[in-house]
Amino acid sequence: MTHKIAVLPGDGIGSEIVRQAVRVLEALRVDGLSMEFEHADIGATAYRATGKPLPESTLSIARASDAILFGAVGDLSLDTLPRELRPDRGGILRLRKELGLFANLRPIRLHPQLASASTLKPEVIAGLDLLIVRELSSDVYFGEPRGIRVVEDGPWKGRREGFDMMRYNEGEVERIVELAFRFAKARRGRLCSVEKSNVLETMEVWKQAAGAVAARHPDVQYSTMYVDNAAMQLVRRPTQFDVIVTGNLFGDILSDEGAMLTGSIGMLPSASLGDGKRGLYEPIHGSAPDIAGKDIANPLATILSAAMMLRESLGEPDAAARIEAAVGRVLDKGIRTADIAEPGKTVVGTEAMGTAVLDALA
Repeated sequence: MTHKIAVLPGDGIGSEIVRQAVRVLEALRVDGLSMEFEHADIGATAYRATGKPLPESTLSIARASDAILFGAVGDLSLDTLPRELRPDRGGILRLRKELGLFANLRPIRLHPQLASASTLKPEVIAGLDLLIVRELSSDVYFGEPRGIRVVEDGPWKGRREGFDMMRYNEGEVERIVELAFRFAKARRGRLCSVEKSNVLETMEVWKQAAGAVAARHPDVQYSTMYVDNAAMQLVRRPTQFDVIVTGNLFGDILSDEGAMLTGSIGMLPSASLGDGKRGLYEPIHGSAPDIAGKDIANPLATILSAAMMLRESLGEPDAAARIEAAVGRVLDKGIRTADIAEPGKTVVGTEAMGTAVLDALA
């Protein structure tokens, strides 16, 4: 069977880091894993070429694929465009919506070789291994009405105000929580639902719907936590968590906080999944235009995202494990990119790090 992979490098450092992940995948193809790659533009790169951040040709390639390997989108020079034409909302957010990708998986795992790169004490983060399951298709990012208007009366009359509606229905919550329970059962059997039901009606719906799902899974230890407390607990004692399930906005914030517990946002992969096997795999960091083209970006998160793709969408767990083991061997050798540099270690660039993983893979 040949796996069809859509490769969407995007903007900034996207092309550099995705290139290294494709090199690693191609090495596995030489060993007998059958894959086809089809490249396409998205984000600012696509907008400049076609006037659209997500051209129909790119969407067609993504729909015809078994999985999507994605880099990053973002270009501050386009932030004055209407939102639907900006790289993020018109590109990656629309792509997730069009493909029905409602769940974002963000594993927060500490590589023991990088314990000293974390800003937290070694005893606080020792053994850190948690999974954040973030809902992707609703919340304030997609709620209507939204907009900017002029205040008509009161002390702020004549001033502008922005408004966005937070929304969730029970079905959306049940769907993401069910998925989170599946992953909790495959891990250590604990699930924490993070919300803010004490002040938000939307989160009251979340809490009740999540609780109803939890009642069907008595074999999993289930708990709830307000998002402000969860943010504190991630810094105070992150190893208390196994799987966290939460909404789009809270998940966006907490997963970036969790990423920095490991020392660098450049180390962590992610997956966006829907009802079927097809998923979109990407590093959790952005396009980093300030370092684009300088051969200093860390490609390991993208390479590890490719490993997630092999495991979750393509049914190739052995190949995924080979990549992850190769990354571990590279770290064991003391090879580092600038973002995870330590005294006495060998600092290399993007291309050289990709080569190091290839050597370790062999």
